Amino acid sequence: MLERQAHIALFIDGDNISHNAIEGIINELSKHGTVSIRQAYGNWSKDSLKNWEPRLLEYAIRPVQQFDYTKSKNATDILMTIDTIDLLHTKKIDAFAFATSDSDFTPVAMRVAAEGIKVFGFGEKKTPKPFMAACSEFIFTEPLMKTEDDKSSPKSKTSKRKGQKELKQDTWLVNLLRNAVEQTMDEEGWANLSDVGIYISNNSSFSPISFGYKKLSNLIKETGLFEIKINEWNHQMEIRDKRFEG
Repeated sequence: MLERQAHIALFIDGDNISHNAIEGIINELSKHGTVSIRQAYGNWSKDSLKNWEPRLLEYAIRPVQQFDYTKSKNATDILMTIDTIDLLHTKKIDAFAFATSDSDFTPVAMRVAAEGIKVFGFGEKKTPKPFMAACSEFIFTEPLMKTEDDKSSPKSKTSKRKGQKELKQDTWLVNLLRNAVEQTMDEEGWANLSDVGIYISNNSSFSPISFGYKKLSNLIKETGLFEIKINEWNHQMEIRDKRFEG
């Protein structure tokens, strides 16, 4: 996890992200540092973006106007890319966050990551896998969505979390967790949960938030795939694949 004082730059593709997801996005990023740069891109003269106006004011997001010069090319994507590269070389930024469901941002995410800078991605479940894979951590926006009615409701956003059956049926997730444990376990098959989390963070764009869980430990418990114990010496959680044969 980044230091609390880390500076994060958030770039929002207004055409591909719902205004109802912005509160959740900023809340997630705030866990890792200060979202000191907040910019949303789009042709703000379009009726389809009118609902963004109150969110821009509420969350101190700077709107960046980009007219549609042609119908075949997305000028917004190009401008976001240019601004990202400019910022990459002119400011001390500890992490970049791209809120978009557009695969066109895959190259710029890869370019930022190549500098050793963490890249957060936010997008809908329809987001192409290449962009998701290019991010250090990718979070689906559906669990983060908040409408005006939700603001007065006490219902938790984690109520939409995936249950054990759904988690077990997710082959990608199961393979990711088991591989992380295998790569970090001791001779008896036990792996420190912290080491598992670090391995996953360094080798995928996984985030438990995308599955409806705030913590990796809660998700792992729900899968039912691992034995769990607390180390008596350091009081840290350790897990072992139930299939392990010593």
